[in-house]
Amino acid sequence: MMGAKDAATFRTILCSLLLLSLSCDCMAAESNQVQAALLQVNTSWEAARKIPQTLFGLFFEEINHAGAGGIWAELVSNRGFEAGGSNTPSNIDPWTIIGDESSIYVKTERSSCFSKNIIALRMEVLCDECPAGSVGIYNPGFWGMNIEEGKAYNLAMYIISMEPVELTASLTCSDGLQNMASADIVYNNVSDWRKIELQLVAQGTCITSRFELTTSKRGVIWIDQVSLLPSDTYKGHGFRKELIHMLMDLRPQFLRFPGGCFVEGNLLRNAFRWRETIGPWEERPGHYGDVWNYWTDEGLGYYEFLQLAEDLGAEPIWVFNAGISHSDEVDTTTLRPFVEDILNSLEFARGSAESTWGSVRAAMGHSGRFPLKYVAIGNEDCDKQLYQGNYLKFYDAIREAYPDIQIISNCDGSSKPLDHPADLYDFHVYSNATFIYLMKDKFTRTSRTGPK
Repeated sequence: MMGAKDAATFRTILCSLLLLSLSCDCMAAESNQVQAALLQVNTSWEAARKIPQTLFGLFFEEINHAGAGGIWAELVSNRGFEAGGSNTPSNIDPWTIIGDESSIYVKTERSSCFSKNIIALRMEVLCDECPAGSVGIYNPGFWGMNIEEGKAYNLAMYIISMEPVELTASLTCSDGLQNMASADIVYNNVSDWRKIELQLVAQGTCITSRFELTTSKRGVIWIDQVSLLPSDTYKGHGFRKELIHMLMDLRPQFLRFPGGCFVEGNLLRNAFRWRETIGPWEERPGHYGDVWNYWTDEGLGYYEFLQLAEDLGAEPIWVFNAGISHSDEVDTTTLRPFVEDILNSLEFARGSAESTWGSVRAAMGHSGRFPLKYVAIGNEDCDKQLYQGNYLKFYDAIREAYPDIQIISNCDGSSKPLDHPADLYDFHVYSNATFIYLMKDKFTRTSRTGPK
């Protein structure tokens, strides 16, 4: 028999077990009930935050032949024989001879009719009975020319000779065996430089084609500024139609050009110079891009970039050199010629057709002004010793002459306020998608006033 004390303890334990059982039953019942949550989303225009129309755009740089051999439709590489430098004889790569040393001899000379492009090619045919198929030179373009059946290609070139000329211009496949188009160039008198223009219509397709100039007639011919363009470039503006349509599908709202490091150069003497890229294509000297290490003939120049932005319906953003390269800098006290040069570039784009530089633009075929509203002073130069001083020189001059132009600084204003005036600032990121995602809160605490 349990005593009174044991009986009380037993009743306490029994009650505790009963309460535990009832509690578990209640929890099980609650867990079986559906948990409901309500999420309210306000989609009214009043609650929306407008995304700027200019949020998405294109950043173009002449890198990996994005321009020369890319969107620019010129098929001939080193068309003016200038890529080997101003000292002669020089390398004519990628031009190559057809024949051997006993039948043909070529070299560069400083004999061109173009003062800015003084190099021309001297081709001497040594054979009276030349090998089958004649001798001459060929150009493979950029990794081979994509020649398509039924399409027309416009050839322009300059020649001079002290004797009658008999040349054949041809488009052949890379092995030289399949001839897809050819035309004869015959003149009794070309004792002065003569521009030759003709059209080649392809009778076949080859994605690794080359352009050939051949002859079987002994003699000496000088050749210069050889250009071959498809006849159906976008709006006749010199751009490859299929690539421009791809860019248009992106619906870009701005086009930043021409770079990039291409703007700066490893050395300042190899920086992009806008004045050297305008006017007749034969008179553009071209330059060696010493950051990405290849020659550009400058067919795609300042004017063409402005035209491309207009064709795309995008705002042009002109990135100009701030007197700074990767290796050297212009002292702020001697920067004035650089500042004047950029003011001239703005007049070229925005000036009337009667102004000094606006008239040059008009003569190139665009009488109307280009709506250039954005400029970037330099490219990724914020940490350079003289950037701040140079920046302010450009800023003050542009603000005075064109107060409506939005000026972009190279310095990052996302973490702290800029210590110089600017309307916008560049923020460049080179990383993978994961790192970009981790930066999703980068601008959360950035000031909503001041430069963007």
